[in-house]
Amino acid sequence: MNADLLASMLFATLVAGTPLIITALGELITEKSGVLNLGAEGMMAVGAIAAFATAYHSGSPWLGVTAGVAAGAAMALVFAVLALSLLANQVASGLALSIFGVGLSAFIGKPFESVTLKAVPALPLPLLADIPVLGPALFKQQALVYLSWVLFAGVVWFLYKSRAGLVLRAVGEAPAAAHAIGYPVLRIRYAATLFGGATAGAGGAFLSVFHTPLWVEGMVAGRGWIALALVVFATWRPLRVLIGAYLFGGVMITQLFLQGSGLEINVPAQFLSALPYLATIVVLVAMSRNANAIRLNSPLSLGQAYRPDA
Repeated sequence: MNADLLASMLFATLVAGTPLIITALGELITEKSGVLNLGAEGMMAVGAIAAFATAYHSGSPWLGVTAGVAAGAAMALVFAVLALSLLANQVASGLALSIFGVGLSAFIGKPFESVTLKAVPALPLPLLADIPVLGPALFKQQALVYLSWVLFAGVVWFLYKSRAGLVLRAVGEAPAAAHAIGYPVLRIRYAATLFGGATAGAGGAFLSVFHTPLWVEGMVAGRGWIALALVVFATWRPLRVLIGAYLFGGVMITQLFLQGSGLEINVPAQFLSALPYLATIVVLVAMSRNANAIRLNSPLSLGQAYRPDA
């Protein structure tokens, strides 16, 4: 394998993993607050079509991203009202949100199915982009790829270095105790849920505006479910989420390379297309076999309804 091919595959791996990182880190914050929102697929889909439509009409990809973020947050707000204020079952509400979001995006996106956007150019970082092999792969990316790294660093700092992150984790572990010492549990959970929706919308916006600047029904293609799996199998730790997302991206790019290389492989194309999902789940299950680590990192009140006493 020559250096150019290696750099190209590494570049594509980072791009493929970016929407997963953005979405999964938001879901991680949501779940750390004790809220289980299974609507990531629907929020990504609605964010994708909102971003695409806005970018198409305005000519600005960043306005598109803003619209995607807003759409994802709006979807999360619907879930929050149902699950947090009305105490609906969080699993059922999340599944309904996912199904509704996928259907809504398909309906809204019908007029845009034959439309493409102008490709968003990469943003090379001076000096770093000139490093052999790694430079073009790591430092000639689009801006949202860099922002996903900033988001990762911000989430790590927030959860483990800030007082607000400690409060969030306390709410996820023992909401009654957090309420007893004066913390607004519902307000914190609302904020965490909206943050998760906003990042899911941004992940969808990356797909439709930056990654492949066109709209196709079903373009999210299960990435929302993979993001949910990443959070759980990574035992709610941001670094493992990052590794799992890039693992998915790497296997996806490898199977696309195998299908497009012209090599005669006696394996059905459908199996190759399923490989990224299978490999990600298998490896993350292996990573999460330590039951003690899962119990240590899992929010104790995850998925449990809570209403503070008046």
